[in-house]
Amino acid sequence: MWLSQWLFAIFISLHHVTSAQWSDNVADRCFCKLQGEVDDCSCKVESLDSLNNNKIYPRLQSLLSKNYFRYFKVNLQKPCPFWSDDSQCALKDCHVDVCTQDELPDDVKETKHERENKYSKSAQIEHTCEEERELSALDTTLSDESKQAFANWKDYDDSLDMFCEVDDEDSAQMQHVDLLLNPERYTGYKGASPHRIWRSVYEENCFKPSETWTYGQEKESLSNDCKRGMCLEKRAFYRMVSGLHTSINIHLSDRYLLRSDDAFGSQKWGPNVQEFRSRFDPETTDGQGPQRLKNLYFTYLVELRALAKAAPYLLKERFYTGDGQADKEMRDAVQNLLQIIQDFPDHFDESKLFQGNSMESKKLKMEFRDHFRNISRIMDCVGCDKCRLWGKLQVLGMGTALKILFSGNAMGPDSTVNANFKADFQLTRTEIVALFNAFGRLSSSIRALENFRSLMR
Repeated sequence: MWLSQWLFAIFISLHHVTSAQWSDNVADRCFCKLQGEVDDCSCKVESLDSLNNNKIYPRLQSLLSKNYFRYFKVNLQKPCPFWSDDSQCALKDCHVDVCTQDELPDDVKETKHERENKYSKSAQIEHTCEEERELSALDTTLSDESKQAFANWKDYDDSLDMFCEVDDEDSAQMQHVDLLLNPERYTGYKGASPHRIWRSVYEENCFKPSETWTYGQEKESLSNDCKRGMCLEKRAFYRMVSGLHTSINIHLSDRYLLRSDDAFGSQKWGPNVQEFRSRFDPETTDGQGPQRLKNLYFTYLVELRALAKAAPYLLKERFYTGDGQADKEMRDAVQNLLQIIQDFPDHFDESKLFQGNSMESKKLKMEFRDHFRNISRIMDCVGCDKCRLWGKLQVLGMGTALKILFSGNAMGPDSTVNANFKADFQLTRTEIVALFNAFGRLSSSIRALENFRSLMR
C-alpha cells in the first residue's frame, strides 16, 4: 500500500481519494485543497491569497531589492557533518573551468544547431557535469563600494550589545552573497544527492505518528496524545518543513530553464507547467501534492505571525547601510509592511503549543528545537552552491521565526518582543536578513500559484 511508503502519510489518508475520483481538469486536481481553513488554524486560504498577492508580495519585492536585504552573509564551505561528499556534478570534484567558444579549436566548437539545442528538454535530461556546474555556480561579484560598506556594517554591529550570535559569524569562511545575482531557481541539481537530503530531513528529523492516531482527537494530556500519534506541536513541525519543501519546489518550477528561442542558446527562465504537475498533481504524487500545497500556507502563517510579534523590535532597528537617506526610506518601507502584517486579524496562535504538563512540555520543546537544529546542519550537505545558499537562508529564516515565537514573557496573539530588553532577546543582522528573505520566498510561492492556476486552466 502506497501510504506506508512515505513518512507522515497519515495526513494524506485523511483526504485520500482514488485516481478515478480526481477531476479531469489538472488545475482542479492540483489546487483542490486550497480553500477553507488552513490545517490547525482558523485563517482561510482565500484570506491569505488576498493579503499576500495584493499587499505583502509587491511591498516585499521592493524591500528585498534594497542593499540591507540583498546581501546575505553565509558560510558555504562547511563540510557535511553526516556523510561524505556524495554529489556528482555540482560539487568541488566536478568544478572544471568552462572554456569559451573562442578558446576552443575549430574542430570542437559548437555548431549553431548545437547551441540552439543546448538547453532543450532532451539536453536537460542528460546534461553534462560542466553544464550543471554552470547553472549552480554562484556569482560572487561585489563592488569595492559594497566591500567597504560591509566593513562599516560590521563595525556598527560589533558596537551593539549582542546577546545571541549566528553560527560562524566571525569565521574567515563567511562571505557576503548578493541574492539578486543568485536567484533561487532550477539548477539541474537532482538525483541521489538531493533525494538523500530530503529523505534525511523527513525520515530522521520529522516526528513520526503512531498507526492508531486519528485526526481531530481531543487531547487529554500532552504525553498521552503524543503516544497515540501526532500532537499539535509535532503536526506543526511537519507542516512547517513540508511547507518549506513545497515552496522550494514551486520556485524551481516557476523559474525553470526553458529552451531558448534565439540562435545563441542564451538562457531563458520561466514557469514550467509539466514540472509543477510532476511535483503537485495528485495523479503523479500518490495523492500527496494538494496537501503539500496547503502546507505552504501553514508555513506562511507561522512566519507572518513571527514578523507581527517582532514588529516592536524591528521598528527600532536602524537598518544601517551607511546611506542616511536610503536607510530612512528602508525604515519607512519596513514600517509600512509591518503595519499591514499587524493589522491582519487572523494570525497563527503560538500559545496553543507546548501546553499541558510543564515537564513534558519542556522536554517536547527541546526535542522540537533539536530536530530543527539538525535540519539546519543537513543544509551543509547540499551539493549545489545555489541550492545550499537558499536552503541555509530559508532554514535560518524559519529558525529565526521560531526563536521569535518562543521568546518574550508570553506567547499568544497579543504577545510581542521589543528592543527594550536586549539582554533577553536580540536579532543579528544576518537573522533579520534571513527572516525577511525567507518570508519573501514563501510570499513569492503563493503568488506563483496564482500564475500556475491560470496557466493550467
